[in-house]
Amino acid sequence: MTRFICCFFILTFTLWIPMAGQAADPIVIRFSHVASPETPKGQGALLFQKLVAERLQGTVKVEVYPNSSLYGDENELQALQEGKVEMLAVALSKLSSYSPQLKVFDLPFLFDNQAAVDRFQTKPSGQQLLLSMQEKNITGLAYWHNGMKQLSAKRPLREPEDARGLKFRIQSSPVLEAQFEALGATPIQLPFRQVNQALASGTVDAAENPWSNIYSQKLNEQQRYISESNHGSLDYMLLTSASFWRSIPFSTRVQLESIINEVTYEVDRQAEDINQKDKLRIANAGTSEIITLTNEQRQHWRTAMQPVWQRFEAEIGKDLLKAARLANEAH
Repeated sequence: MTRFICCFFILTFTLWIPMAGQAADPIVIRFSHVASPETPKGQGALLFQKLVAERLQGTVKVEVYPNSSLYGDENELQALQEGKVEMLAVALSKLSSYSPQLKVFDLPFLFDNQAAVDRFQTKPSGQQLLLSMQEKNITGLAYWHNGMKQLSAKRPLREPEDARGLKFRIQSSPVLEAQFEALGATPIQLPFRQVNQALASGTVDAAENPWSNIYSQKLNEQQRYISESNHGSLDYMLLTSASFWRSIPFSTRVQLESIINEVTYEVDRQAEDINQKDKLRIANAGTSEIITLTNEQRQHWRTAMQPVWQRFEAEIGKDLLKAARLANEAH
């Protein structure tokens, strides 16, 4: 009788093991963002979802919520910290209150082009910034490019004084606020989803965005003039909760990190292509005049905004600012 009972429990336990494994719930990653699925960020989120589904079947499930459908600019970071979402791709401008050093990415005309931004981000100084918000329970996983920013307005912007008196929509960033104040303009912080309506109603007169944002949100239909200024880069940091990331089994986390590296490469590759195509679409639409600044005009803008660098140098750090400037020199 004793042998029967033992055999019964052994058989039952053996059968239970695979059943328990099959019944385990997948790790759910809710990926919330504020952009259109057609933008570089939107495409990156969908590619991440696709690759995770293919390679981590039944182990991890990614749910993507674009266009502020779950959380918007104003509350997505709080939602991440409270465990209401597990992943975001947040514009670097919105992170300066969590890590003052990240203000380096908002300094106007600091980087000559997107390649310089990329060189800085891949250096040790740039990589260290991904971990600069750990104390706030936020971990940076990667940088995602979106594109260089252009100035759009209801009147032509060729020289810095042309911006005087205009109301510019900005993201929540003291650097961007100082940037437009240096031009005699008025910065107004607004969530991204409200920009089109704000331009239509006259709440703001102007904005700064990459071509992909301008086209996907139809901002060119509200802005008669777009100056190709390339004065800054609108990049994102792919974020997760530090506590959530630590809770994922090591082997699974390694697989996710590998997928993120692959997706990041593809996002960066596509960003330039998407922006150039959207620039052409805007030009063909005929709704806006695209103004190409001369080198001399661009230098005038740079000079007008140069005081912003000095204002934030102490918070950012001289060494970090120097590393960013050196990234303009291709090696």
